[in-house]
Amino acid sequence: MLRGVLIDWGGVLTVNMTEAITEWITVDRIDADHYHEVMRELVARAYDGVRDSEENLVHALERGEISGPDFERRLAALLVTLDGVPPVAEGLLTRMFAGFRRVESMYGMLREARAAGVRTCLLSNSWANEYPREGWEEVFDAVVISGEVGMRKPEPGIFEHALGALNLTGPECVFVDDAEVNVAAARALGIVGLHHRDPEPTISELERLLGTPLR
Repeated sequence: MLRGVLIDWGGVLTVNMTEAITEWITVDRIDADHYHEVMRELVARAYDGVRDSEENLVHALERGEISGPDFERRLAALLVTLDGVPPVAEGLLTRMFAGFRRVESMYGMLREARAAGVRTCLLSNSWANEYPREGWEEVFDAVVISGEVGMRKPEPGIFEHALGALNLTGPECVFVDDAEVNVAAARALGIVGLHHRDPEPTISELERLLGTPLR
């Protein structure tokens, strides 16, 4: 019997990342093709399973090893707007995350899960962003944010930290994330992995796995 849910934030408890990032790109007039080239390089290196000998900007940001303003300056220098100049660095991350609106059905699922005795933990890789924490005490027993604990998904340590926060073992928990590499890392630790793509099928699968209605 599964007794715990570990769950990601961006793209899972919020609208999908493509939608949110596209909104920011449009508002900030970012050259979208160039942005995607830059991010492919940064994210590929961040999630290739190898810790770089040189500093990786995404690794460092997610672990809290560099500040948000430092990352903003360095990312802005890599990007270009449709006007042919770098975007304004100050507040870049705030603008980037403005479109990450919460998905109410997913929060409702967590409330139902807790009401049924399931323990819940947010497990999120942060980008020095401000999380909308209002009402979190109703849906989470524990909160593990990468920049606050100095570890990041898909590193095993952060999963083990989250399991410890719930006082549960891997086989007692399901982990929900929209990044396949993170789901694979969880499965390697004996955690049931659920790759999130859309709220309705995710909630249905969690109902099956937990053996309880979640709507």
